[in-house]
Amino acid sequence: MTGRILRIELRRSAALSIGLLPLVTGAVLLLTSTQFFVGRWMQLAIFSRSMLMVAVPFALAGGAWLGQRDARYRVNELFASTVRPRWQRVVPAASALAVAVATAYVLVFLIAAGWVVPTAGYFPASAIVVAAVGIPALVAAGWLGMAAGRAVPRVVTAPILAVVGFVLVGLVPDLVTMAHTDASFTRVRPEPSALLLVPTFNGLDDFQTIATRVSLLQTLWLVSLAATGLLLLGAVRRRAIAFAVLPAVLGGAVAVPLLPVGGTRGAAVVDPVAIELVCDDDGPQVCVTRAHAVLLPDVVGTARQALGMMAAKLPNAPVRAVQSRQIAYWGGVGVSTTPTRHADDTIVFDAPEIDPAGRADLSDGYFLPSLLEAAWRQDCGDQAEPDEEFLARTVATAWLSGQPPTPQRWWEPADIERVQSAYQALVSLPQAEQRDRMAAARTAAMDCRSDGLLAILAEKP
Repeated sequence: MTGRILRIELRRSAALSIGLLPLVTGAVLLLTSTQFFVGRWMQLAIFSRSMLMVAVPFALAGGAWLGQRDARYRVNELFASTVRPRWQRVVPAASALAVAVATAYVLVFLIAAGWVVPTAGYFPASAIVVAAVGIPALVAAGWLGMAAGRAVPRVVTAPILAVVGFVLVGLVPDLVTMAHTDASFTRVRPEPSALLLVPTFNGLDDFQTIATRVSLLQTLWLVSLAATGLLLLGAVRRRAIAFAVLPAVLGGAVAVPLLPVGGTRGAAVVDPVAIELVCDDDGPQVCVTRAHAVLLPDVVGTARQALGMMAAKLPNAPVRAVQSRQIAYWGGVGVSTTPTRHADDTIVFDAPEIDPAGRADLSDGYFLPSLLEAAWRQDCGDQAEPDEEFLARTVATAWLSGQPPTPQRWWEPADIERVQSAYQALVSLPQAEQRDRMAAARTAAMDCRSDGLLAILAEKP
């Protein structure tokens, strides 16, 4: 009987229409932003969670509309006069809404997965756990919306809940984060652990994952919140209403002390499998991380071209190119910054941009110069870098390429003149002296000393 009533609710109520809203908007948003997750399961999971800032307000508003059904058709008193308990009447409608919003969320994930499967070189099981937390979040939002719609059956209830939901899951996390950073975007203190009660995530590095403990605690909190919503929907007496709040209070009391501080960055951990190296040994070795394994065929040719250009000019030139495994600065707050210096025979490069098809985007020719510049870089941790060192690396990179340095648009005229003058002075020297000076400059750079490179700028033609 219950299954039959559920099927009737799905066919005849507004539940499917409510589920259609997050399905369509989520699919459109994901499929117009494939470059942010294509080929990377964890990024798809995080992007799905970030879409909750749109889906949760829809679920709240849709639940409120569905919860007003009895009042809208003026059958409240009629149903209240029956001997059947209220919870038996509301469970089918609540179940239909839960099925609709959960199915919409899963379908959006599966549709977007079509862009991940062909190009993904690594499947972390934790990505499914991270994405699955969005299901109880939407169910909780829908049931709380139904309870609010039943309690306040007004036309404005649904739009007000939509706005409140967007503020809570879309704006509050950013506002809290901004309150804990200074004008230079340096975090002055960690965000409170309660921030992770909000189910949205954003800003995860490709080498990171969300700790399973965090996902389980968030699930506990959201399930308890959903239970509160369902109990409020079926409550009639004041004592029942007070009891209905208890699951959310207990869930929050358990989760908050166990959740880490620091928001998304505090919940993130390095995925050791994602940073494993995948190499091409058919020539000078070129390696990328497992998370970016699909990019290896795209970068290997350019990387070997760069190594060949270095070998033609530098004594003891690098013979190996490896992708950096460092966490991006915006995702590494709170992560150890202990320098991991690489050998002198290796250059370490940053992964190229990824296009919407999941391949390396090398269209504007930036990748080769960045590889040549990597010959003059070493991981020196938090060691301060002189402002002029960037100009010196530009001259050194131009020397390797055999082309005059290209000024950047933001350079001051004095910097442009200085770089061009230093380059002309360098190439006017005998070839042997050029090689000796640049070899000394690289040796100093590999020892985290800037004096060798800065000496290049001191040359006068």
